[in-house]
Amino acid sequence: MELFKNTNIDFLGKQKYFFGISLLLIAIGVGSWAAKGGLKYGIDFTGGANINVRFASKPPIDRIRAAVSARIPGEVSVQEVTGENEVIIGIPLKEDKALQQERQAVVETLTQTFGEKTDRLDLNNANAQMLAERLREPFQRAAIPMNDEQLLALARRILEFKNSPPRSGVLTSFDQLREVEGVTPQMIEVIRQQCYLAPFTIRSAEVIGPKIGAEMRNKAVLAVLYALGGMLVYLALRFEFVYGLAAVLAVFHDVIITLGFFSLTDKEISLNVVAALLTLVGYSMNDTIVVFDRIREVLKLSRRELTPAIVNDSINQTLSRTVLTSGLTLISALALWLFGGPVLNGFAFALVVGVIVGTYSSIFIASPILVFWQERFQRKRRAAPSAAK
Repeated sequence: MELFKNTNIDFLGKQKYFFGISLLLIAIGVGSWAAKGGLKYGIDFTGGANINVRFASKPPIDRIRAAVSARIPGEVSVQEVTGENEVIIGIPLKEDKALQQERQAVVETLTQTFGEKTDRLDLNNANAQMLAERLREPFQRAAIPMNDEQLLALARRILEFKNSPPRSGVLTSFDQLREVEGVTPQMIEVIRQQCYLAPFTIRSAEVIGPKIGAEMRNKAVLAVLYALGGMLVYLALRFEFVYGLAAVLAVFHDVIITLGFFSLTDKEISLNVVAALLTLVGYSMNDTIVVFDRIREVLKLSRRELTPAIVNDSINQTLSRTVLTSGLTLISALALWLFGGPVLNGFAFALVVGVIVGTYSSIFIASPILVFWQERFQRKRRAAPSAAK
């Protein structure tokens, strides 16, 4: 399929305007970094805790965020897991040993907001030991003969049942316990009297220390730099060093502008975003290689030196392929951004911006850099014999 036939667009003739646009975007992005004191990093890089909370029904994000932010100092993030009644609460954390304390603070906050004001035990957020101790005396009063070992085993079976699909940690009715081995109607009645069912449960809690976060941030930067260095070497071997340099500068331009958009929109930089940036590096580089490969083929056939006319012809010849490939990729990235949910929002946003900027740079940035460098080299080569004379 060919969208454009026999096009003759003078891309290089407008290079000053496009370089101006790029410099303006870079200046705005870098200015935003400076004004905000740098990029906004997520818990992956700054350190903190991610607490997964599952609800019995669709979680009220704004209400959760307001309740947790009022209790825990610092910037709190609440992200909904798409397709699940589950949220990920991100809280700042300076020490690993504070995880249990902050986890308990989140549980207490959610209990006060969504639970019951009672002295009964919350079955959805209790462990086996807590449940066994709570039921020991009531079972004795109800003449249910169970020793401590049997009671603890029963509590573990109840929690295993609660945590298994499709409940996944949240019981909505005590009648569901009829399916648990060894649980009788009399036991259910006692459990009903001693416990209640909060509409949520803490599924997991993980902590990333500040030192680990800083180390991950440094490794993420190195990963991007290593990718650019590897591609420079590859292009230098496949084409010439100048081709590799032009492509790497264009990709570096893409990354800077994409990060600038993250700063302008106040979005967090997380590991997902780094993965998207690495994807962008590969995608943009591939787009640039297609144009460069066509330039090399034209040079071989014509046996001439590189000129703006040859570059313009090469870009025009690959224009249909570039638009089709980038257009389809952009549609996929847009769908992921619009419907992928908060967890994938940063990743998808980086792809959307990156695909647009990467396609733009492969045409309007990489090729003009190649021509500029080549013309400068040719002028030096012509000037050398004159200087010798």
